Amino acid sequence: MNFQLLFADPADTCVRYALTGAKGGFSRTLLAQTRLLPRLLPAILCDLDVPGLRALCLDLGFAAEQLVECDSAAAVAAAPAQAIVLVADVALLDPTRYDILVEATGNPAVGYRSAVRAIEAGRHVAMVSKEVDSVAGVALSRLAAQHGVVYTTADGDQPANLIGWVSWARTLGLEVIAAGKSSEYDLIFDPSTGQVTQLDQTFPAPKLAGLLALGENIPATLAARRAALQGRKTSATADYCEMSVVGTNTGLVSDVELMHYPIARTAELADVYALREDGGIVQKPGIIDVFNVLRLPDEASFAGGVFVVVRTTDGPTWELLAQKGHVVSRNRRYACLYLPYHFMGVETPITLLNAVLHKRASGSDRPSQCVILAGRATTAIAAGTVLHMGGHHHDVTGVQAVLLPASEAPAGVAPLYLAAHATVTRDIAPGELLMLGAIEGYASDLGQAWQAGLQPA
Repeated sequence: MNFQLLFADPADTCVRYALTGAKGGFSRTLLAQTRLLPRLLPAILCDLDVPGLRALCLDLGFAAEQLVECDSAAAVAAAPAQAIVLVADVALLDPTRYDILVEATGNPAVGYRSAVRAIEAGRHVAMVSKEVDSVAGVALSRLAAQHGVVYTTADGDQPANLIGWVSWARTLGLEVIAAGKSSEYDLIFDPSTGQVTQLDQTFPAPKLAGLLALGENIPATLAARRAALQGRKTSATADYCEMSVVGTNTGLVSDVELMHYPIARTAELADVYALREDGGIVQKPGIIDVFNVLRLPDEASFAGGVFVVVRTTDGPTWELLAQKGHVVSRNRRYACLYLPYHFMGVETPITLLNAVLHKRASGSDRPSQCVILAGRATTAIAAGTVLHMGGHHHDVTGVQAVLLPASEAPAGVAPLYLAAHATVTRDIAPGELLMLGAIEGYASDLGQAWQAGLQPA
């Protein structure tokens, strides 16, 4: 794409956006980048902590006189046109003040209602709250089509990056065997100490020293690497949520419900994600997955990036590419093509400009609920228990996220983030899937959106 075309409109065109969850980490990156783009304006910002939001805006260099705090619809309506309105209540997001809503609350019910209100008012929506999308993304996309507006994932976030990368590969006629992303934080192994560093934690894993090479038996090496971590968790609920969004937008499905999560070095991905008959771990072509990056201290990070593993075609072409340093499997039947970055809100302006100026989405315009983000109880859950959601990764207490192909899921299975904050109506045994018939107290409109998304378009 010629990105200059994003500004090939009249000079007075200004894209104005609303932003929920505006004090969060993603939102800061978007607001910071907005400061560099004079034709992109954060018209109305919503966060429960308005004083903290004001402090953030001042820290980023927005003028104090431009920031107007409002606690009523009348105050919002009276704010100057060029003001940046700060509100605590999503109900005060006046659609007349913005062109596109960036939904980043992470709250399934609140985010869904905000998106519906924006769409029905003729405004575009960039959905950053993957929790919302995993339940209602299909229904929201159809609603947006009915109103002639764009509903889209956001560039810079891993789902949109991977959806785009899969689309790129398919446009070139490449067969996607597997697609995925790296987990949030690399496993950095120092052979001199036998220690692994992951973000701010360091722990011993000396057996990894003898497992840095993939060897001939790939599944055995991957199993030994996992054992060397001595039970440390390497998955996250957020990963499952993101991959469910990718699945509905690409038609790719999970290979196994907990995903494979191999501990792998970047140069090994084409071998690891080969089909089983070729020595890899993939049972069938067309899967989504997440891997844990294993690297040495002086090796570059995958940086939260995304990848596709494709089947190679013309032998000399891929041999030439292998000589140029591209990741091609040892048997030359597969290649891994990857983007080693995850720029969050720094890149999101591309989505906002494309949606408003050119009515282009970063994801599919016809998603389908081909995968389901569900949950299995990890412990006995008694009737009357509230399934609380919280933490950095929005875990649901007592529940393990699982990713199910819709064609294999039992009828009536509950999407994880519809069950979040709901109340269990009967005892649930460890290992049991959460079912709609076993929960109550969830948002009825969100439940209706889920059911609508399951129906054919």
